[in-house]
Amino acid sequence: MDTRSWRGRCDVLDVRKMVLLREVRLRGSISAAAHSLSYSHSAVSQQLSALEKQAGVPLLEKVGRGVRLTPAAEDLVAHADEIVAILERAESNLAASDRSVRGVLRIAAFTTISRLAVPPVIARLHDEHPDLDVRYRQVEPENGLQMLSARRVDVVIADSYPGTSESVPSEFTADLLLRDPIRVYLPVSVEATSIDDLRRMRWVFEPSGSEAHAFTRRLCQQRGFDPDVAYESPDLLFHLRLVQEGLAGAFLPDLLVRDLGVRLESTPLFDVHNLRDISLFCRAGAERRPAIAACRQAFVEQFDEGS
Repeated sequence: MDTRSWRGRCDVLDVRKMVLLREVRLRGSISAAAHSLSYSHSAVSQQLSALEKQAGVPLLEKVGRGVRLTPAAEDLVAHADEIVAILERAESNLAASDRSVRGVLRIAAFTTISRLAVPPVIARLHDEHPDLDVRYRQVEPENGLQMLSARRVDVVIADSYPGTSESVPSEFTADLLLRDPIRVYLPVSVEATSIDDLRRMRWVFEPSGSEAHAFTRRLCQQRGFDPDVAYESPDLLFHLRLVQEGLAGAFLPDLLVRDLGVRLESTPLFDVHNLRDISLFCRAGAERRPAIAACRQAFVEQFDEGS
């Protein structure tokens, strides 16, 4: 079926139901969409059934125990993306016309930034903009951008790694805040003088499937060995403690080591100091909102003070 044929079969489509279909596409299932929106599964199913009747063509098809969007639904979701972008620009233009920083700002950030930078940034925003209500959630970068697209947060602070990160989707604006060197640290008790020594020791990595894990594993392979990853955790403070306890080698960013004030010497066996990018993401057009501009400035000032 021509995916454009549904357009002539229906009255004005319900934008809220279109956005709900978009959420199913973003989340991958009706259950996940319902959970993200705090709806019941049946409520979401009823709304989507009503949208199907309105559109006059099937929008979902069963695949095993789940569903997938039909080509017509994908076409409809593309229009929902455009509608959401238009609404975002309209809201941003209205907010930008009032230069006062107020309202609710929902921030999400990954673990390391959450520990080191987010508390002073929130304190700075509270002091400088008392009418701004800051809300915060700790998430991993892979989940944060989904939440941003679903309009569950307004700003995401996420890191990315060379050779692993995909290009920024057009629905987002990314603003680079910091380029953070990553160095390799070994337990003090370990005398590693060759690649064979690195091959025999244990390592701590971020969880399998993450960009950071892929990045660090690739660096090891480029040095000629497959690491024995005995420990996995998204908490880099845990990685640091394992190094200090003599249990594992770790890839640690300067931001963590410097801000904690610990004295560690990186190994010369990894003489290339790779960089991760830490960026502020918002929906395209939303960067004009005074609250988001103030948030960006607070992070920039926080990183500048720590450098």
